[in-house]
Amino acid sequence: MAEKTLETLFHDTLKDIYYAERKILKALPKMARAAQSPELKAAFEKHKEQTEGQIERLQQVFEIIGKPARGKTCDAIEGILAEGDEIAEEYKDKAALDAGLLAAAQAVEHYEITRYGTLKRWANVLGLKDAAKLLDETLQEESQTDEDLTTIADAAVNAEAMKAKAA
Repeated sequence: MAEKTLETLFHDTLKDIYYAERKILKALPKMARAAQSPELKAAFEKHKEQTEGQIERLQQVFEIIGKPARGKTCDAIEGILAEGDEIAEEYKDKAALDAGLLAAAQAVEHYEITRYGTLKRWANVLGLKDAAKLLDETLQEESQTDEDLTTIADAAVNAEAMKAKAA
């Protein structure tokens, strides 16, 4: 059995986030359709475009390490996206829907931020400076998306959710 090294772990984690990004890319249009707030819809649509670029950067990182761009099932993102689907179904046409969708989206962002932060650090340790730059670019986008979602929540979505009386 081959020894498990930091290089192996880097590659495994890269496959994990590649799978996750591709799943997120499929989920974002559905989230945009479910959202009631025009600002939240726009944020989901913008993030879909960013995710396409992020997948391209991941493919470049795979090239840098000389491996094919392949995903590995990511149970974490499967669970986070399933929770988002559950919220969309349970809160459909309810005042709290957008708050729930936004929370689910931020769970995705936080997962991505941890993955990209770790991968960037490992790339630096492994001497993969070009990969680290690509990963940092995505890390910055994910962090900005998280901040943008917080702004949308604070500006309107959470207040809208409060308008309806609890059952």
